[in-house]
Amino acid sequence: MAAVWDVERYVQGTRSGDRAVLGRTITLIESSRPEHRTVAREVLARLMPYTGGAHRIGITGVPGVGKSTFIDKLGVNLTAAGNRVAVLAVDPSSSRTGGSILGDKTRMARLAVDPQAFVRPSPTGSTLGGVTSMTRETMLVCEAAGYDVVLVETVGVGQSETMVADMVDMFCVLMLPGAGDELQGIKKGILELADLVAVNKADGDNVQRANLAVADLKRALHLLVPASPNWSPPVLSTSALTNAGLDDLWAQMAEHRQRMTASGEWDERRRNQQVRWLWALLEDHMRADLRGSQAVADALIEAEQRVRNGTEPAPVAAAAVWDRYTGRDDRAGHPVR
Repeated sequence: MAAVWDVERYVQGTRSGDRAVLGRTITLIESSRPEHRTVAREVLARLMPYTGGAHRIGITGVPGVGKSTFIDKLGVNLTAAGNRVAVLAVDPSSSRTGGSILGDKTRMARLAVDPQAFVRPSPTGSTLGGVTSMTRETMLVCEAAGYDVVLVETVGVGQSETMVADMVDMFCVLMLPGAGDELQGIKKGILELADLVAVNKADGDNVQRANLAVADLKRALHLLVPASPNWSPPVLSTSALTNAGLDDLWAQMAEHRQRMTASGEWDERRRNQQVRWLWALLEDHMRADLRGSQAVADALIEAEQRVRNGTEPAPVAAAAVWDRYTGRDDRAGHPVR
């Protein structure tokens, strides 16, 4: 990473919409180095008053459903209508090498060169759920830069998409036409999170299959209790290739925002998300602190070995490590020496 600037330069550059500075600010936010995190927190605090105005939309779906092409076309439509669109495209990292292709900018060829759009691919690293640990912070920075629609594309990993749904205003799930029973493994969990479902690739020979899938998904959603008393998730067919259904999809997204705002659920959802974010950060700090002490790190290694060998159950081993971390032994009633 390049040399760290002073806080004012990050703040003013981001607020002015300078894309190069915005990229540098996000790089700072994503850094795990302690000195960078200190500056990043101050930058974020300074930008906070200028955040909150964007429509935050999560988009997920199984691999091959066409998420990047879908977002590319939807984003171009939105910028043509006068919106400024930021896309946070998350690429999965290799669990073996830690590497990531970061190819979303290539797949979003039109949006990547649109002056009213900003596409930021980021690796997931070791984070589960198809989002990076800094996605929330990056979203706020993009809002402060004046982007009024923020699209978060995830890698599509099923149940852990809860992490994405818990940071956006609307969660859109893309489905494939003709998938049939193949959806059953993920359908209930992911449909319970959805605010809108779109059967994508509804073009050519797929149109009839897409219509059948729409009917099947409507029946499936009918069996679920809606998360909101003011909104029942619609099911639409779309084609990023022909632009079919995307105007209707955006109209439904706008309608969702209007209804949730009018009922007060919009603000309440965001407030609850902020509190859950606080707890997630505290858990991250505690996890890092847990491994920061050499004595605790040694205890962790020993505990892992006992659990791996089957000589001690995980709850007992976890209690022993926690006692070492807190400096006490609750079972014996005296401090660990």
